[in-house]
Amino acid sequence: MFLENTTNHSEKFGWIEVICGSMFSGKTEELIRRLRRAQFAKQKVEIFKPALDTRYDESKVVSHNANEIHSTPVPTATHILLLADGCDVVGIDEAQFFDNEIVNVCNDLANRGVRVIVAGLDMDFKGNPFGPMPALMATAEYVTKVHAVCTRTGNLAHFSFRTTDNDGLFVLGEKESYEPLSRAAFFKAMKTKKDNRIENTEK
Repeated sequence: MFLENTTNHSEKFGWIEVICGSMFSGKTEELIRRLRRAQFAKQKVEIFKPALDTRYDESKVVSHNANEIHSTPVPTATHILLLADGCDVVGIDEAQFFDNEIVNVCNDLANRGVRVIVAGLDMDFKGNPFGPMPALMATAEYVTKVHAVCTRTGNLAHFSFRTTDNDGLFVLGEKESYEPLSRAAFFKAMKTKKDNRIENTEK
């Protein structure tokens, strides 16, 4: 909850920026770009990611284009508050993997005067809003939605279609497991996948 500042209108408040989109849309690339600019401006920057995200590196945030920046893996969102003391800018990657406490953490940091930049998937592999991302987007001052290119139609893609049969919500993967699709291509692929499953169970 935001508290109205009625006593000191010169008190410094920060803000929240959310970068969201599908797999392969450039979310992490944009996050790294903004954080690099802050570092160049001599601001104190800290970057965090969920400890479970070990796809490219255990400690670094790495984009699909192999751009990277040092980060601190944390098991829960509350650890960010403990480690971000004195920061001007806090970056958080793969925010969808945190629980809803990440929303309170981001708002707490912003209320302390910190610029918070968050990147994450806005939808899961079924096309549903992903974890805390809707609440983060609702409370953020700035939301940037980036898009991939659909591998089947060439149109803008904002769905992450899982090509494997794993139905777990949190499944780390890259091009071997996910495919960025447009709306039409996504729902067609989901129907084909469902039909194939029904056909296989009837055999």
